[in-house]
Amino acid sequence: MDRFTDKVAVVTGAAQGIGAATALRLAVEGATVAVLDRNTPDDTLALIERAGGTARGYVCDVTDRSSVQAVFDKAASELGDPQILVNNAGITRDDLFFRLTEDDWNAVLAVNLTGAYHCAQVAQKFMVAQRYGKIVSLSSRSALGNRGQANYAAAKAGIQGLTATLAIELGRYNINVNAVAPGYIATAMTAATATRVGMSAEDHQKSVAEHTPLGRVGQPEEVAAVIAFLASDEASYVSGQTLYVNGGAR
Repeated sequence: MDRFTDKVAVVTGAAQGIGAATALRLAVEGATVAVLDRNTPDDTLALIERAGGTARGYVCDVTDRSSVQAVFDKAASELGDPQILVNNAGITRDDLFFRLTEDDWNAVLAVNLTGAYHCAQVAQKFMVAQRYGKIVSLSSRSALGNRGQANYAAAKAGIQGLTATLAIELGRYNINVNAVAPGYIATAMTAATATRVGMSAEDHQKSVAEHTPLGRVGQPEEVAAVIAFLASDEASYVSGQTLYVNGGAR
């Protein structure tokens, strides 16, 4: 497929996991991808190169508005104005609420929610000028509540509200804004959650799979496929939605 030929996409938090899988998927389908992360995303760039795609890496701190503006301006000058933004950058700082520190609360909100605000606000200027754009942000099943994740749940619920509001405000400019809310996906982040509860990643995944209708946990590539759909013109009349990708879990 070549759904993204002549399109420039920006993917944040793309050094690993869902972000890396998404950057690869978009590149394979023809996009020129700006791969953003707080660490140099060399592994993702190598994957894209081996697949025959086009990408360039940028170090960006999404919590710093000036860093976001500088990176978007540089990427636009080197690759072209972006038509697609995937807000994937995220962190966890899990703990039960009575022990949750203000630093951990602020850190998670800053990356997961304020970071998406920074990137979307900068990106929409390019998109409004083009009268075209696709913004897809990562929420989570944890937005519905999850023990030990008050900060993360609040941030991911905020993504859903931000998404619905941006869809209303930006729709007149032919900009679609949606969110994807993954359930348990086999990534470094969920492996860290397993460690927090005293389990190996394998045992934790097995436990989750037993309570998932499809009988397994998800893979980053499966979330990337949904993101790619929402970023494509096939989803041209889909906006303001949050799509859960969780194997049927309730």
